[in-house]
Formats: sequence, structure tokens, C-alpha cells
Amino acid sequence: MTETQDARTDTRTVVFLVAGEGIERVELTEPWGAVTEAGHTALLVSTSDGEVDLVDHLTPAGTQAVDRTSADVTAADVDVLVLPGGVANPDALRQDQHAVTLVREMVEAGKPVLAICHAPWVLIEAEVVRGRRVTSYPSLRTDLVNAGAEWVDEELVSSDGVFTSRNPDDLPAFCDAVLGAIRGVD
Repeated sequence: MTETQDARTDTRTVVFLVAGEGIERVELTEPWGAVTEAGHTALLVSTSDGEVDLVDHLTPAGTQAVDRTSADVTAADVDVLVLPGGVANPDALRQDQHAVTLVREMVEAGKPVLAICHAPWVLIEAEVVRGRRVTSYPSLRTDLVNAGAEWVDEELVSSDGVFTSRNPDDLPAFCDAVLGAIRGVD
């Protein structure tokens, strides 16, 4: 096998799943950059096609083009799933049945799912947090505990293939976890 074929075999598909607006810019762009710099394929999947609106907290911070819609993606298409935060993004995303189903299918298939900040709301909706140890933005603590999770205040928590972080300050550990999840995919 040639070196080019070896590299292609090792390339993984990482899907960043978002709603159409309110995506915390750095929680999308920093892991995206880590994935692409490592030579993997990053795809932006959203609830509708076109572009999504990014924010720096609540301030508009640009757009990014959507590659595919949540209705067009299944767990079989994805090696690793990343759920960026922001407040409005995961709140809208958890209302999209295709997105919720994709998250549930990924967890059931034992494929890595990584969620940061408010994104664990989508994990709750997919009913995949019961019995798991997780973290999130602090305001989600009660929601996660009520859904059966054990909530902890740590920069990165791993629980049976589900990885969670609290906020943009945790991005170095979160990006390392994304790359580690990619390396762990068979």
C-alpha cells in the first residue's frame, strides 16, 4: 500500500452537529481546526441547509456553510460526533428529531460523542445521560441530574464514549479529547 493510501485509510469523518443559529463560534472553530489540521474530514451538519450563524456569547460572529442536513446523515456516516454549544444552538437542536436520533444512534453504536457547554441538552433529549458521569455549563446541572446523570465540575469528563466539557475555557482539553476519540476509532 502506498503512503497516500495509508493516509486515506486513517482519515476519519467528524461531524459537527448544530442548529441554524446561536452556535458559540470558538466551540465550533477550534475543534474543527484541530480535526482538519490532523488531516481528518470535518463536516458541518445542521437542521437546515445554507449557512449557520455563529456567536461570541450573544454577539453575531459570522457564518459557516452547511455541508449536509441532519435528515441526510446517519450514524453509519460518522466516525466521531461533536456538539458545539452556545445557548440557542443546543436548545433548537434538541427540537430536531433527526439530530436527536443521530445522537442516540451514535451512543448506541458505541461511537464517540463530544458535547461542550450547553450541548448536553441534546444528550438529555436523546436519553443517553442516565447513569453517566458528565459535566456542562453550570446552569445545566439540574437538568442533567434530573435526567439521571451524575454531574461534576471538571474541564473534561469521559463516560463510556460520551465526552463533555463546561465552556470555552475547556477547549484545549476538549480538542485533545476530539483527537483522542478519532485515534480510538477502529
